[in-house]
Amino acid sequence: MRTAEIAQRYLNYFKKQDHLVVPSASLISPNPTTLFTIAGMVPFIPYLMGEQTPPSHRMASNQKCVRTLDIEEVGKTTRHGTFFQMLGNFSFGDYFKEEAIHYAYDLLTSPREDGGFGFDPEKLWMTTYTDDDEARAMWRNEGVDPEHIQILGMEDNFWTTGGPGPGGPCSEIYVDRGPEYGKEGGPIADESRYIEIWDLVFENYMVDNVKSKTDLHIAGELKHKNIDTGAGLERLAYLLQGKNNIYETDEVYPVIEAAEKITGIKYGENKETDVRMRVVADHVRSALMIMSDGVRPSNAGRGYVLRRLIRRTIEAMRVLGVTDPVMPQLLPVSEQAMGPNYPELANTFHDVSEAAYGEEDAFRRTLTNGLEIFDMAVAKAKSTAEETKGETTPVVSGDAAFTLHDTYGFPIELTLEMAQEQGVKVDEAKFRELMNEQKSRARQDALKKRHNVDLSEYDDFKNKLQQPIEFLGYTEVSTRSRVLGIMLEGVGSVPAVSAPATVEVILDRTPFYAEAGGQLADQGEIISDDGAVLEVDDVQKPIKDLIVQQCRLIEGTLVVGAEATATIDVERRGAIARSHTATHIVHKALREELGPQATQRGSEDAPNRLRFDFQWSKAPTKELMSAVEARVNDRVRDNLHVSTEEMKFDDAIALGAMHLFGEKYGDVVRVVTIGDDGWSRELCGGTHVDFAGKIGQVNILSEASVGSGVRRVDALVGQSAYDFNAREHALVSQLSDTLNARPDELADRINTLLAKLKDSDRRLASMYEAQLASSVPELVEAAADSTAPVVVVSKNVGHFGSFDVLRKTVMDIRGRLGDDKPVIVALAGVNEDDKPMIAVATNEAARKAGVKAGDLVRGASKMLGGGGGGKPDFAQGGGADASKIDAALEALTQEAMRA
Repeated sequence: MRTAEIAQRYLNYFKKQDHLVVPSASLISPNPTTLFTIAGMVPFIPYLMGEQTPPSHRMASNQKCVRTLDIEEVGKTTRHGTFFQMLGNFSFGDYFKEEAIHYAYDLLTSPREDGGFGFDPEKLWMTTYTDDDEARAMWRNEGVDPEHIQILGMEDNFWTTGGPGPGGPCSEIYVDRGPEYGKEGGPIADESRYIEIWDLVFENYMVDNVKSKTDLHIAGELKHKNIDTGAGLERLAYLLQGKNNIYETDEVYPVIEAAEKITGIKYGENKETDVRMRVVADHVRSALMIMSDGVRPSNAGRGYVLRRLIRRTIEAMRVLGVTDPVMPQLLPVSEQAMGPNYPELANTFHDVSEAAYGEEDAFRRTLTNGLEIFDMAVAKAKSTAEETKGETTPVVSGDAAFTLHDTYGFPIELTLEMAQEQGVKVDEAKFRELMNEQKSRARQDALKKRHNVDLSEYDDFKNKLQQPIEFLGYTEVSTRSRVLGIMLEGVGSVPAVSAPATVEVILDRTPFYAEAGGQLADQGEIISDDGAVLEVDDVQKPIKDLIVQQCRLIEGTLVVGAEATATIDVERRGAIARSHTATHIVHKALREELGPQATQRGSEDAPNRLRFDFQWSKAPTKELMSAVEARVNDRVRDNLHVSTEEMKFDDAIALGAMHLFGEKYGDVVRVVTIGDDGWSRELCGGTHVDFAGKIGQVNILSEASVGSGVRRVDALVGQSAYDFNAREHALVSQLSDTLNARPDELADRINTLLAKLKDSDRRLASMYEAQLASSVPELVEAAADSTAPVVVVSKNVGHFGSFDVLRKTVMDIRGRLGDDKPVIVALAGVNEDDKPMIAVATNEAARKAGVKAGDLVRGASKMLGGGGGGKPDFAQGGGADASKIDAALEALTQEAMRA
């Protein structure tokens, strides 16, 4: 039974039970604290929490999910995968425990010819919560052997959201794979033999003060009880297809087969290569699905996770012996395998594949650059070990491994593999320490955004609000407000605070816009009636619908309950509004000039400037970007009317409103329309000007890549654009005066000067090369007459121009002297940038005597205040202090003579 058929059987069954079957939500999580949709119930949380009204009280779905916390276990177990699918049926205040248990058992055990899965009832086991006698009785009523019903505690069989909200006991369904997979005794005894396939959660409690799985408070029973279930599609598939693990199912195994053909290695014959092939199959599929939902490789957030998946794939194939590009051979196979379940993949595969192949090309270039750093780290490790005369093992430092990871994108696994091939170890403990320090710094930076107040404090505060906070910033710049709460950094909620202090203030009504949708937050001031003065520096929503003003209390004492006047910085708001409206116009103009694929991937709207990221696989021409800028300013001069309207989400989409793919929207959305004819229409919660003419002008400063398949436009808006033009005009005037040319003659005049300069450089380089070449016969003759056991040819050649000339000269001298006796050629001088450089070559006789060019260069470069390295036959280096060239050559000569 193919995976797609399993999913369809599940959905068909629940459709017959009056469930509304809905498509999978995006893998991009609507929760700002989570990168991806990590569980099948995530899209339904607003319904489970009672925050939104569900379109039906019975729903079912096959939800795409991604988890990467245990990425290191992928390929090693039967059930760890980064991408997986969760079949789920949900009830919001409709049916409860009895029906949920019956539906699950009926679908699992009904014959296949009747639409069921045909599991042997004797193979099924259930776990239940300690106090849930009711569930155990219901399982027995379905015909389950009481010996197959086991009892577990809160840690295993009680579910919560991890915070305040609904919760309740759960019952998990397992399949016994047989004695060949482990010992008897049910799931309690062996979860390798007994595989969990379905979890039924009975949400009948409201819980709060959740500190852990077992440390929480049950506040009472829910008025409307919910059912939330999840059945792992991949697990069902490998059991129903008679496979040993999820990697051998029909949606995953084709990639393993493709890897077999590419590598020439047979799957199933070697444990280590099997693990790597499973990693490849898993990661290629995950990358495909993540990219199909709009994510592109980058160095942050979801993009970094995606980048890691692709690079781990390339690294695994490299270890399997493949050095050519692999994504073009593997990604299409995965798309074909996933197509029956997700036919929409074909619509985006062209863009997805271009971005994936581009990422692989970029990583392969990174590998080339990083390998030089790796070689130097290995050489240093071996050199250090040699100094101890073999008493220590060569170890690549943790700092070097971290640099390879952080700067060059080397997975630590890649560094470890390459080090093993070179016969050295890696200080992995130090690497992990540095990684943890980096993560700690990142966490600290993230916490600063919330002033180190724990999220649970915000949850608790929000739950006590009698009514939602009212945002009036669309129409008001100043409001009369009441202080509902004060959060003190490092302490939490306090009743009062005196100046000076850094605080977070929560008002019942506010004109301050909280940072969202790329628009920066308002700033301004809050003055309480009893004299407290606060400067508002930032505004955030640490949790949904809770607006928090981050302030500096500079005068007086602020108390909870105080009446106050809150006023935004009107000039800043206006400048940001101009940038935000300009962003919408830039987006529309890009789509007009480049095509509908140029969709938004991020933005920042700041005072008098904007940044706009969009999906595009290659650099647009300068002519195209000039056309975009011209179109933007044409629309600004047209003074298009800008209007806002709230409407139902479906109505907005029907009107053609653009929206960020993967973003979570409510039932009612705000639509910003530019032009009475609807020229631009987007879902947007930000602030805007009412007429495009108020923007003034937009200057696109730059367009560049910020990741595979993602481009970025930086632009100045309004006054900053005018100021930029004024500076450009002044610069043109200055150049005209300096070069004695009219502005329209400047380009030709500068090109002429550059051509003359280039010709002068070429003549100078020829002169240096001739001077260097003229010294070769003398150096060769002197070396040929030498009676020393080791001949060292060294010279400070002064200025040599291009390093390529120096390298060729060193190689020429070495070639002329032959291999009759050990010869070392070392030439040093100053390059075009007046930096000292050295090149060293050794002949075969010298290398047999133990002389290595790389070792000689490292010592000399160190004296020059720099570094270098290379191979035993040729190496190069450089530094910063040209006055030490003679001393460095003398030291090199002495070291070579000791060989």
